[in-house]
Amino acid sequence: MDRPPLDPDPDLPEDLEEAILELKREKGAVLLAHYYQESEVQDLADVVGDSLALARAAQEIECERIVFCGVHFMAETAAILNPGIPVIVPDLEAGCSLADGCPADEFKEFVAAHPGAKVLTYINASAAVKAMSDLICTSSNARKMVETFAGEKLIFAPDRHLARWVARETGRDDLIVWPGACVVHELFSAKGLAKLKIQHPDAEVLAHPECDQAVLDQADFIASTTGIIRRAVETRDRPSIIATEDGVFHAILQQAPDKVLYQAPGMDESCACNRCPFMRLNTLEKLYRCLRDDEPRVTVPEELARQALRPIERMLELS
Repeated sequence: MDRPPLDPDPDLPEDLEEAILELKREKGAVLLAHYYQESEVQDLADVVGDSLALARAAQEIECERIVFCGVHFMAETAAILNPGIPVIVPDLEAGCSLADGCPADEFKEFVAAHPGAKVLTYINASAAVKAMSDLICTSSNARKMVETFAGEKLIFAPDRHLARWVARETGRDDLIVWPGACVVHELFSAKGLAKLKIQHPDAEVLAHPECDQAVLDQADFIASTTGIIRRAVETRDRPSIIATEDGVFHAILQQAPDKVLYQAPGMDESCACNRCPFMRLNTLEKLYRCLRDDEPRVTVPEELARQALRPIERMLELS
């Protein structure tokens, strides 16, 4: 992937990567990074993973501070699981369309409108929404988490596409769904994908369940980010068309360097819409500065953290 130009800041060291590694050692920092980060950020991380893997890592971590290269809700989860350990991020503006599209006050009204319903919340949500939930899930374990509520009235939030996929997988056609969506996965073009499949008939289509149904209908394999990476590596001799954020290419090619990969096209061919604009706010320059300055920090109020911790820990136990 082409690296964005360096910030012309005279305070930046010439060798950013080495400076970041040195700061990590000096400050006892552990760097957690999502697969959707730029490749050079992934290469500096102590742990690279999807939301579930990073939550597990955050739960088990021993360090003086956590540096989280992902999006805001992920850093909040790390802070909730590690009270007393500073959690710093390169950019506080690295949010998430799913979390932002499910405001806590509106979700509270939504839950109140369905008395008696249990609440299963996708991890892509704010701490305030997690605090109103009975259980958290990720795309890796959503099916299993839904199955724990057999026979119970169940709200699923905030991703409607993941909810629809899980409903089909579990036979739960009665889920009460918050109508949110991921701005990246929703913008893959079913028409463009069909054309790409014609051009590469030997390729296997691997898609994330956050995609629209018209895209999933053309997929040969539907799975979480980690599941997509694993499948692409396992089928290294067969080309793959990837319908998720193309940050995963780096992890795939590290394990299968000769793998042929094609990115599923977006609806707008003039932009890199398959790249999460929030994830990509985290750059090497910002990573260096946050380590140097020990800020910005992500904090969660104590009572809110206590309420959100329960459904997160339950997910980790069930996983």
